Amino acid sequence: MPTTAPLVLGHRGASGYLPEHTLAAYELAARQGADHLELDLVPTRDGVLVARHENDIWGTTDVADHPELAARRRRAVVDGKEVDGVFTEDLTLEELRTVRARERLPALRGTEHDGEWPVPTFAEIIELRARLSDELGRRIGLYVELKHPTHLAAAGLPLEERMLADLEAGGLLGEEGREAVWVQCFEPGSLRTLRERLGSPLRQVLLATAFDDVPADLVAAGERRTYAELLSPEGLRGLEGVLTGVGPSRTMVLPRTPEGALGEPTSLVADAHTAGLVVHAWTFRAENRFLPTPLRSTGPDGAPGPDRQHGDLAAEVRAHLAAGVDGIFTDHPDLVVQAVRDPRAFGG
Repeated sequence: MPTTAPLVLGHRGASGYLPEHTLAAYELAARQGADHLELDLVPTRDGVLVARHENDIWGTTDVADHPELAARRRRAVVDGKEVDGVFTEDLTLEELRTVRARERLPALRGTEHDGEWPVPTFAEIIELRARLSDELGRRIGLYVELKHPTHLAAAGLPLEERMLADLEAGGLLGEEGREAVWVQCFEPGSLRTLRERLGSPLRQVLLATAFDDVPADLVAAGERRTYAELLSPEGLRGLEGVLTGVGPSRTMVLPRTPEGALGEPTSLVADAHTAGLVVHAWTFRAENRFLPTPLRSTGPDGAPGPDRQHGDLAAEVRAHLAAGVDGIFTDHPDLVVQAVRDPRAFGG
């Protein structure tokens, strides 16, 4: 398994070209050929789900330019890490609407589109997905991540029921939702809640950062099971019925050698496929900074090119497809669409 073509998943939209988690970035990803739009959900103080990679918006919006909101800056411990920022759960939607998105990686991707777009709500993204599906004549999917669910539930803002309510309002909990929506999370407990307590019919993926890491919900519960244990054959049997797939970081599939090249595959893909699960790996980016050393582009003199210069992303994608990966999260959907369509991706 599987027998279908690999999925191209627009990571935070086409975030290699436009500020992440904006309606413009999502639309560009769809027009570049992405099968699904990947988004992260966090809540406002009044319980509205919005798209941000973290609940702290200091680094990805112009909130610092709004004195009345910047004054809300505080320190908080989120999933065991101290964060100094302005948090969505401290702002109403009306307040959040006054800020504009900024580029997360300005040194690599520039700032020319800073300040152009607001932070979108989940409901707006659902509406955009419907419009683009009609315009483009194909089903555009959503690939939804619940961010920090244990932390936010402790703050009185659980995510799972809010997400399902927005999906139901958008007509995406029935047959269309089963085809169009995936739900992902780094915390297995949240996915179990969705499936077993709330009866969600949607496809679900357990994300993983590294084999030795422990999910935040397990840490909070005093458990020490690592992702290596959860993604082992025995661990996957324990999640039977909860998961449709797993979402490892790409180095969990093909580790880097000491020289920075791609190494030999781990057993992760084979173990997941044996359990009947798909594997969607993250995150594939074209800039030299993120590529394996041999795939980075060089300057005219043969010296290493600058970090922001694009290298051979297609080769990295082909290597992971050859290792059996079933879906690719990418900031550059157009480049991955080309790579997936390349006959070399399948040994042709």
